[in-house]
Amino acid sequence: MTSHPDQTAVITGASSGVGLWAAKALADRGWHIVMACRDLAKAHAAAAATGIAADRHSVLHLDLADLDSVEAFVTALRKLGRPLDALVLNAAVYMPRLEAPMRSAQGYELAVATNYLGHFLLANRLLPDLHATVGRGTGRLVTLGTVTANSEEFGGKIPIPAPADLGELAGFESGFKPPVAMIDGKPFKPGKAYKDSKLALMMMSRELHGRFHAATGIVFCTLYPGCVAETPLFRHAPPAFQRIFPWFQKNITKGYVSQPLSGDRVAQVVADPGFTRSGVHWSWGNRQKPGAQPFAQPLSAKAENARRSARLWDLSAGLVGLPALALVEAA
Repeated sequence: MTSHPDQTAVITGASSGVGLWAAKALADRGWHIVMACRDLAKAHAAAAATGIAADRHSVLHLDLADLDSVEAFVTALRKLGRPLDALVLNAAVYMPRLEAPMRSAQGYELAVATNYLGHFLLANRLLPDLHATVGRGTGRLVTLGTVTANSEEFGGKIPIPAPADLGELAGFESGFKPPVAMIDGKPFKPGKAYKDSKLALMMMSRELHGRFHAATGIVFCTLYPGCVAETPLFRHAPPAFQRIFPWFQKNITKGYVSQPLSGDRVAQVVADPGFTRSGVHWSWGNRQKPGAQPFAQPLSAKAENARRSARLWDLSAGLVGLPALALVEAA
């Protein structure tokens, strides 16, 4: 990849966890990072504590659970006047102990609204910006997936609370407003809502590839950097889980990955010339070993279902208020 001094990446949820360390890894490579975060003070403090140089990052407000905030972020980003070489869809909320669904500003279940619908709108709005940098050898849209939403891997087969499954999208078909809180229209399960949102994201990435890669040259891919068992993503999990889960991953499954290593793997997918294939889900495997090499990991039949993915796209566009015309601007 040809290096440019003004290479810029937007990373959602960059104030902690994988997003923060991806920002650090890319900044150390000479990139400028736009940290798209809900809590600006937290983002500034995290950048300083992690050693991200002041001239290597900007912080902009983004609340993915509010579609109006997504639109405002796109406007603010373009006012910076920087090229957009990469967009990293990283931010996520996971609230497994909820007894009743929380709702977004538009009335949608919060995990799906934050993890998926907000990212769906953001990705589509920024396609023209990514298209503009393809000639620089960049133009990548990288989405953080998870093993728990991919039934091709062991973690995706664990039936607690239930495997990721969008069914026939009955919840989205009905408008996804109260009392509906699940994409499949079934009773609310907070842990499954998280898994479903990540499955929807991986389906979205494949659909973006199918619709836009050939016409634009943008590289669309997902990745699973490994089990980042101590990320703040788990802050709402039971305290016992937060203690046991990292130990279990380090000593039993050997799948544990540190936050700095996970961030470096995201940076590789964003910046390195070995990751120019579009439509790929990158993985380093469930057993992390020194010198582990990335490979293209198959996704489940659910994620590869072309009919359902196309219908998910159409329904999602309706829920976020995205006109059909806007979806083809980048092409």
